[in-house]
Amino acid sequence: MRRLIAAVQFMTLLPAGRTPVYEPAGMIQMFPLVGLLLGTLVAGADAAAAGLWTVPTAALIDVALLAVLTGALHIDGLADTADGLFGHHDRQRALAIMKDSRVGAMGLTAVCLGLALKWAGIAGIDEHRSLCLVLVPAYARGAMLFAVRFLPYGRPDGGTAHPLFAKPLSPSAFWGLFLCLVLSLSGGWWAVRLNLGFAAATAAVVLYYRRRIGIVTGDMLGAMVEAVEIALFLLLSAGGAR
Repeated sequence: MRRLIAAVQFMTLLPAGRTPVYEPAGMIQMFPLVGLLLGTLVAGADAAAAGLWTVPTAALIDVALLAVLTGALHIDGLADTADGLFGHHDRQRALAIMKDSRVGAMGLTAVCLGLALKWAGIAGIDEHRSLCLVLVPAYARGAMLFAVRFLPYGRPDGGTAHPLFAKPLSPSAFWGLFLCLVLSLSGGWWAVRLNLGFAAATAAVVLYYRRRIGIVTGDMLGAMVEAVEIALFLLLSAGGAR
């Protein structure tokens, strides 16, 4: 339980009490569970909002709630990563740009487009809507485990995400994603689309990071969450989530 509390404190603004032990290696295993918690809260808010407003309005509330509950942590990472990577910068220059607290034109554009696409994806989901809202945030946060497992950390002198890379992840660390897989099976064939989409989106981001810069940082992990979340919501809204 202390690992889950630590993960909730690390990734959200939710009140989770205190944990006297900081175990990054154990905490990272809980990232999918944090996503399930966030998704459950968003699904509940969506159901309440849908009874009062139109679906597009409810979707906007969902997007805003995800941003607020996480303190815009991953959105900030998306902005910094876009500024650093979407340009003709070498590794050192890209790392310096991502460390800068200022947001450039590319970062602002990425955030605006990302939030718009996430809203469009959520607004377009019909069937299995609540299940989508519960599982997609969990899968998106679980995607970070693959980046931690297959990419070296880019700031060995320190950084917010540095403790997560202290020990190599064992296969057992991915048990939270297996739980998501089991939960997704209640959607029948729809689960195939979700899980194949997750595999493709996660692999695409990891391969892009490897080829573009060869490392990963905390900002890039946050951007990965946003990218996978957007991709899955759009995928599941294509023709309605059936």
